[in-house]
Amino acid sequence: MSTTRHDWTKEEIIAIYNKPLMELLYDAATIHRENHDPNVVQISTLISLKTGGCSEDCGYCPQAKRYHTNIETNPFMTVEDVKVQATKAKEGGSSRVCMGAAWRNVKDGPEFDQVLEMVRTINKMDMEVCCTLGMITENQAQRLAEAGLYAYNHNIDSSEEYYKEVISTRAFEDRLQTIENVRKTNITVCSGGIIGMGENIEDRAGMLVALSTLDPQPESVPINALVPVEGTPLEDEKLVEIWEMIRMIATTRIVMPETQVRLSAGRINWSREGQALCFFAGANSIFSGDKLLTTPNNDLNEDMKMFEILGLKNQAPFAKVHQRETVEAADSQFAPLGEKPKWSRPGHTIERNVEATIKGKEALKN
Repeated sequence: MSTTRHDWTKEEIIAIYNKPLMELLYDAATIHRENHDPNVVQISTLISLKTGGCSEDCGYCPQAKRYHTNIETNPFMTVEDVKVQATKAKEGGSSRVCMGAAWRNVKDGPEFDQVLEMVRTINKMDMEVCCTLGMITENQAQRLAEAGLYAYNHNIDSSEEYYKEVISTRAFEDRLQTIENVRKTNITVCSGGIIGMGENIEDRAGMLVALSTLDPQPESVPINALVPVEGTPLEDEKLVEIWEMIRMIATTRIVMPETQVRLSAGRINWSREGQALCFFAGANSIFSGDKLLTTPNNDLNEDMKMFEILGLKNQAPFAKVHQRETVEAADSQFAPLGEKPKWSRPGHTIERNVEATIKGKEALKN
């Protein structure tokens, strides 16, 4: 039986990543079967509560307002709108709803109160509910926990070293601080990253070091492949090959045996056969639906056909961690504090981000 380690080194993880593929697949599949049912995969649905207008400069993200990407922005969704989408997701087989808002960090006020009500609503539908809202304080995390939040997503994106090549408006340490704030509650942690942003294998290993040395390790780790979007600084990056994703999934499974490994963005570019190898290597979650925030995703009917061919079953909600109790707003023990935390703004210059910003301004003028 595999044991969970929290002392993985970059050198060890690189050695695993670079194993002959058949050996890597065998090792990862063995560990996967020791800790999970290999025929069960969770289906999740992502709902964008607020699209676009973000103040950050993340080089991969079309939601940054400084870049010109032609995405459609939307007003903040209502609780009823979210309930309708969650109902549709449940009917389609999803056991988890993930809600995202293009915020730098959570601010106490009407919109966050609305998010709390959305969490209560979905939890009462007996679905796992996850949020990704940017940086949060401990008090804000406690309020989400009271509402019944199952998981909070806050990706570290890449290694600490390469992070500085992608984002200049926030610091890697703030990502870790948010995860620590979430850990002070009963909310599970969802944190992963993106490959295909120009990083090397050492950076991919560094990201896994940062995640695997957390104690406890994240209950959920999304592995995304960059979907280059015109207008972003990373628009010209080459698409990740399926073999790179298979290696990354397998390596993640080996160093984090109990974690739910999520095959996330970029899946639309791969064949059923390629995805099957990802599941064999240890992936046991997908996002289904025609869009992931702003990028295209696999059709639900196509995914159901793939599940049928591969003999996969949907994971039931709360199969890994029990359902959280919902505390109504009137009974909350945690009041909004109107906090104004000083999240970092490193301010270093990333040349390609600056160039994309200038290009975006010129496009708006024209």
